[in-house]
Amino acid sequence: MARPARQLSPEGLYRRLEGLPEHLVGEILAGELHVHPRPAPRHALAYSALGASLGPLAFGEGGGPGGWWILDEPELHLGAEVLVPDLAGWRRERLPALPDTAWFELAPDWVCEILSPSTATVDRGLKLGIYAREGVGHLWLVDPDARTLEVFRLGGDGHWVLLEVLSGDAEVRQPPFEALSFPLGRLWPPQPPSEETPGEEAPEEAAEGAAGERPEEAAPAGQGGEGPQEDRGRQASGGQGTEEGAPGAG
Repeated sequence: MARPARQLSPEGLYRRLEGLPEHLVGEILAGELHVHPRPAPRHALAYSALGASLGPLAFGEGGGPGGWWILDEPELHLGAEVLVPDLAGWRRERLPALPDTAWFELAPDWVCEILSPSTATVDRGLKLGIYAREGVGHLWLVDPDARTLEVFRLGGDGHWVLLEVLSGDAEVRQPPFEALSFPLGRLWPPQPPSEETPGEEAPEEAAEGAAGERPEEAAPAGQGGEGPQEDRGRQASGGQGTEEGAPGAG
């Protein structure tokens, strides 16, 4: 789990954050420094593949629409908080040029968090509440272990609204990026080939054995046998998580 540090002044917290070793990522949330390790390969593949899939929006590749800045792990200074989403996007009409500083003070139009065991609780809780408070319009949550994409938009009442849950190799054409589509399966590593369970007979071998079995050798009856979307538009509060696993405020 991400480890919160003891309460310090905002300046002291930021000095702690800047002093972290490179293999750790730090964020300041609700007055505490939260630290987690750099992503594992499965996590890194998901956000790298997603960033590449959104290239036509960022650079107009292949006749794409362009009009966006899409960045990996930007540092966001939003009020007293410092957040590092896995990906974030700004419409260029709101952010005509990138800042000269190493961070952004303008909230993104879209953020994506790639969930991992060490970050999922904070990603779904504190961070989503901050994104809602700062008016981020669109949010995606990607779970590489479950192979799912949850798509949210910010409702007029300041709460997250779950629009869609996609899984597996579904086609992705979701807000705010309806101008392009790509297969969700691009974000996942190949599934390893299924292996036969040790000690388990192949179906053909089991059938042949049963055909040649004498009645008195048959297994006794009862042994060795077999026994007999979420609604769209449900709201995920920016204050508390819901039964859907939707995010809430910290």
